[in-house]
Amino acid sequence: MTAVFSHGRLRLYLLKLLDDGPKHGYELIRLLEDRFLGLYAPSAGTIYPRLQRMEAEGLVTHTAVGGRKVYEITEAGRAELRQRADELSTLEADIGAAVEDLSALAGEIHNEVRGSVRDLKRELREVARQTRQGAWTASAAARPAGDGGSARPDDSPLLAEFDKRLAAFTVEVGALVRARRLSDNQLRTAIRMLDGAAEGLRRLFR
Repeated sequence: MTAVFSHGRLRLYLLKLLDDGPKHGYELIRLLEDRFLGLYAPSAGTIYPRLQRMEAEGLVTHTAVGGRKVYEITEAGRAELRQRADELSTLEADIGAAVEDLSALAGEIHNEVRGSVRDLKRELREVARQTRQGAWTASAAARPAGDGGSARPDDSPLLAEFDKRLAAFTVEVGALVRARRLSDNQLRTAIRMLDGAAEGLRRLFR
């Protein structure tokens, strides 16, 4: 995203948004986020210093409304928009291409995370099955000869608790992945954590 808005292009796009009407800073952030389909949003620390510089240069002005600064483009700002009309058209095309790339990457990461969660669920179910089998074998070996008891592995309170925790873990991880807009680094870290958890369980039950 830095490349898309390099060399004063973010300033140009802010002028374009303000040319549509006065807006406060967080409204500009939201409009940029909407333009990038929620896949990117500039921080307040990125937007407000630029607005302040643009105001110092006479390109925008602000008024206080309800405790917020509402920015409005000036004639000097509109003049810059006219002078950079070709650059603005190129910027719009570059933003469109960036959105397509981000959408494709987000889809790949989402599929990768979903695949990792499915793999972990499958491995945890297998661990649970092996644990039940081990508990059943140990219980059978410990019973006195001739004991007709037939305690089932599912009778173990700890195994029931394990199943409960596994189900809750699966639901919570799935909900987090679907509900939050995680960054690439957060998603990669989550994948590594899932892989590490599965490997730790594999080592435990060897």
